[in-house]
Amino acid sequence: MHFAPAEQARRFLADNPDIELIELFILDANGVPRGKLLHRDELLAVYESGRPLPSTILGLTLNGDDVENSGLVWDVGDIDCRAYPLDASLVRLPWRRVPTAALQVSMHPTEGLPASVADPRHVLLRVIEALKADGYHPVMACELEFYLLDQKRNAHGHPQPALDNDGGRPRSTQVYGLRELEQIEPFLADLYAACKAQGIPARTAISEYAPGQVEITLEHGDALLAMDQAVRYKRLVKGVAHAHGMQACFMAKPFDHLAGTGMHMHLSLADADGNNLFASTDPAGTPLLRQAVGGMLQHLRESLLLFCPNANSYRRFQANSYAPLAPTWGVDNRTVSLRVPGGPAASRHVEHRICGADANPYLAAAAILAASHAGIRQQLDPGAPVQGNGYAQATEHLPTDWLTTLDALERSAWAREMLGEAFVGVYLKVKRAEYRQFMAEVSEQDWRWYLHQA
Repeated sequence: MHFAPAEQARRFLADNPDIELIELFILDANGVPRGKLLHRDELLAVYESGRPLPSTILGLTLNGDDVENSGLVWDVGDIDCRAYPLDASLVRLPWRRVPTAALQVSMHPTEGLPASVADPRHVLLRVIEALKADGYHPVMACELEFYLLDQKRNAHGHPQPALDNDGGRPRSTQVYGLRELEQIEPFLADLYAACKAQGIPARTAISEYAPGQVEITLEHGDALLAMDQAVRYKRLVKGVAHAHGMQACFMAKPFDHLAGTGMHMHLSLADADGNNLFASTDPAGTPLLRQAVGGMLQHLRESLLLFCPNANSYRRFQANSYAPLAPTWGVDNRTVSLRVPGGPAASRHVEHRICGADANPYLAAAAILAASHAGIRQQLDPGAPVQGNGYAQATEHLPTDWLTTLDALERSAWAREMLGEAFVGVYLKVKRAEYRQFMAEVSEQDWRWYLHQA
């Protein structure tokens, strides 16, 4: 693993003499950024000798509680584990009142033990390295949907869409509505400016399938870099929204009667020269593409917890909702789980439509790529693509409860081999602790806890 050189910090400090604070963060298994707020004078030492973080930081529940049987708490005395900066991750946070920068770190493979085994970025890196060893260079992109909500609840204490620029409140779906984008222009302007400042390739914005729901696409590229960008983009969206008096919500299903919120993952494989190995004049892609689809379908059930990590995630699975319902694939068809979009032959790829926006991008990408790799190695046939209404043709459905997917991952020898025995062990302990907490404490009325974390 390569970490950033100290010269990046020196250059950043020289170019940004007004920066006072550094928000140092690492992403935990739930996709929650956790860390510390450092003074400017502390930055250089992080690059030169790392920053000690407690082992428990990568074994916390969504609510921030220790998971005592994770092996990262009392057994190791909550030992300090060293994390180092990621390349090009030191960026300004333009929305902060006090001049502040952000710095993403990851655990050192050895100096970060025992916590490094639970670092989700390491999981993705191992999967990518295995693909590259066989000559496949993964290219990915994220499409993250989110709701823009008012920071104030309605008269019933429920979340509501944020006010438009004209003082009104969105009430109708208005998918692809241009006026809806115009009404949030101040937010979008600051969001695009912040993306530019942080080097995040934000592209097309659309009004999504519910009042106050938005999607902005990110440009495709190297899979690891693309997921780094997705992680920082999600943090950025929340920060800019907060500065505008709004809350950006990435919860998978915050409203029973409105569309869920997904994270579509786009995937192709390139050779060492960057040529798309899925490229084909056949709309269904090359045999390699179809083998990757076969692998994703075969390992879908045992991967599902990584795509849908919370109790709320499964409420998104509904027919005729543009969310997935069954282990299906198709060509230019939005009623299936794995879609091969149309377009020029050179752009042929797979759109994985299963993840909720609450998924950890690193873990979701790792599971997608590992399953694709398995399909290629075994030359799996995905069967004929679904034509027409995939909802009406579904003969088997994805699990719609959290416990089933917890059990599926626990029983999966494939997941333990591909994602790492130690990681899967810690991750399952965290998620089972959350499941117990949810069953004991979280009622239908207590949605605020999940809404806050999403």
